[in-house]
Amino acid sequence: MIKDIMEKNPKTLNPENTIIEAARLFLKYDVDGIPVVDSGKKILGFITKRHIIEAFVNRLHHDTPVKDIMITKVVTINENYSVEKAWDCHVKTMPVLNNDGKVVGLLTRTNLVKGYYRDLQEVKRLNRELNAIIESSYDGFYITDGKAITLRINSAYQRITGIKPEEVIGRSMKELVKKGVYSQSVTLLVLEKRKPVTIMHDIKTGKRVLITGNPVFNEKGEIVRVVTNVRDITELINLKKQLEETRELTERYQLELQELRNRQINFDNIVARSLEMKRILEIASRVAEVDTTVLITGESGVGKEVIARGIHMASKRREGPFIKVNCAAIPENLLESELFGYEKGAFTGANREGKPGMFELADKGTIFLDEIGELPLHLQPKLLRVIQDKELIRVGGADPVKLDVRIIAATNKNLEEMAKKGEFREDLFYRLNVVPINILPLRERKDDIPPLIIHFVNKFNGKYGLNKKISSKAVDYLIDYSWPGNVRELENVIERLIVLTKDDIIEPENLPASIRGSDSKIGVSYLQGDSVSLKEAVEGVEKNLIAAALRKYGTTRKAARALNVNQSTIVRKAKKYGISVK
Repeated sequence: MIKDIMEKNPKTLNPENTIIEAARLFLKYDVDGIPVVDSGKKILGFITKRHIIEAFVNRLHHDTPVKDIMITKVVTINENYSVEKAWDCHVKTMPVLNNDGKVVGLLTRTNLVKGYYRDLQEVKRLNRELNAIIESSYDGFYITDGKAITLRINSAYQRITGIKPEEVIGRSMKELVKKGVYSQSVTLLVLEKRKPVTIMHDIKTGKRVLITGNPVFNEKGEIVRVVTNVRDITELINLKKQLEETRELTERYQLELQELRNRQINFDNIVARSLEMKRILEIASRVAEVDTTVLITGESGVGKEVIARGIHMASKRREGPFIKVNCAAIPENLLESELFGYEKGAFTGANREGKPGMFELADKGTIFLDEIGELPLHLQPKLLRVIQDKELIRVGGADPVKLDVRIIAATNKNLEEMAKKGEFREDLFYRLNVVPINILPLRERKDDIPPLIIHFVNKFNGKYGLNKKISSKAVDYLIDYSWPGNVRELENVIERLIVLTKDDIIEPENLPASIRGSDSKIGVSYLQGDSVSLKEAVEGVEKNLIAAALRKYGTTRKAARALNVNQSTIVRKAKKYGISVK
């Protein structure tokens, strides 16, 4: 900056000083110019040796005040300006002002030359440091200009990729991609997106690299450089594989649970790993794109409402309301008015202004009719009209009300059987069953249990401010349990364990007795004198042995060898007993 190179505390004159006094200052201090200031050091004018010489040549009296010969249009510069800005002023000598406008220095061309030289030396020093940093980096660097022309690469880049500087420097990334030197260019992606971009890439040396490109902008917002960092992660990947191959059973289980957490399929907070649930989420995702009616079936607690909400949130109606109606929870005499609304004076006790029903409240959104099998027969034709005609008539009304509502129904009953028995309208069943989604009970999709456990442990740790973990042995018990209450029961059990377990690790002894004893239920029943057939007892022991062997040895082949049977026997019986095989 100017204040670093200027002549500080310069000699000054006031307007009333005489030209002879000014001449004496020039003679004494050998300066080229002197600022003329007021009492507050504010600039009024400027006087040079030439002005003094001209005054004497013109025979001005030596007592003439300098204000008569000074120039008043003075070029000044701020002390915080850069050397480059001062150079552009093209003035031999100029006063330097501070932010208050006071004269604090004098800048000459000599000062500027020295300043430029000092800056140049500093730039050279910084360049040496920058080059040393770039070359000492273990990661590769690839630098282009804003037109994607290669400017430089460092030696680490050459080591990682096998590409030499002379192959790429001065060449365009577009040209290099076109000629097959690179299959993809992060630089071009950065220039296109105008923001940092990261990709994984397998290169011709057989290494796998993580590539991150960052744009560098000038003051006009233009990209002037793209700096790409290339990191060889092959060794990290190999190390990870070695750790995965050598870890003990419990460590493997924890890593697998973590992997499941990272890989879990989320459809608006829906956790799934089993093929069955993945298929359901795929169907739900596709059906969300259209407004067709959906019928979700499955036992209580399997997550029918969660799927329904997922369809709504993935659809174009996501900004509209999601209205849930439990057809079994509303008294039959109120259900019609709750669903379809009523006009004023429709019945005794009715609101004077009338009231819109659930269908009208769901306009532009989705209505979820849970427990649809409980809908009374006399209301089913009215629902059928809503589905067919997209309109309804309020209780006590005569004019139809147009609707824009997506209908999702759910039940744990067999509507088709109910329709055959006359307990449910057949035409309504077919209207609801356009896209059926049947959610299997949790006991038939055990692969979903580990990610669900992780999901609920994290959920309730966050809710209660805790940091509980669950051991792999306890997880084994939870997987083997039949879960008659399905996902809802699992969620309740995990919450209870998080809240009531004193230690940070939840072990099998912390589990409810009904879950902890599930593996030996048949044997316990036999020992207590309960009525158990020999076949049931044998199957119970067989199931426990196979489950224990799979837990211990990890694969069906090793388990078969330990139990001295064929591998196909283990696979067949595991499928028969619903035992999860990794």
